[in-house]
Amino acid sequence: MKVSLLNGLVAGLALISLNVFSQDAKLGALKIENGFTRATVVGQKVTGGYLKIENKGVSDQLISASSPAAGQVELHMMKMDGNVMQMRQIKEIDIPANGSVELKPGGLHLMLMDLKTPLKAGETIPVKLKFAKAGELEMKLSVKAVGTEAHGSGQTDPKK
Repeated sequence: MKVSLLNGLVAGLALISLNVFSQDAKLGALKIENGFTRATVVGQKVTGGYLKIENKGVSDQLISASSPAAGQVELHMMKMDGNVMQMRQIKEIDIPANGSVELKPGGLHLMLMDLKTPLKAGETIPVKLKFAKAGELEMKLSVKAVGTEAHGSGQTDPKK
């Protein structure tokens, strides 16, 4: 009986943890997956948000984002011009028909500004994404420790 109770408890906890940390979401023809941000330190008021959007339908655009964890969330693009990093706010992110777009370090991303509190590794933060055609979707971004591998970025901890 103890083994049966323990197995039930472990299975229940596994389901709960999958629900808490699941980052995939679906809205019509759009599938949003692998959403994450980085842990921050006290006093740090800005961080990036990253995710992948797959589109099985007609073209759409991500037109805005918001989060109760931040005073403001903007859509941003980062690129290198020679040895100079340029980051700028953009009005929308195109999601091609039957294609995908990845928001990742060093490229397109969400810029979470005026963070309310430091973000701790292992937590999740809610984010609302607004699309021109598909509408609005709420999802959670997992908070990863600084120095852990970023999905799709090729970045790893240089100490390892």
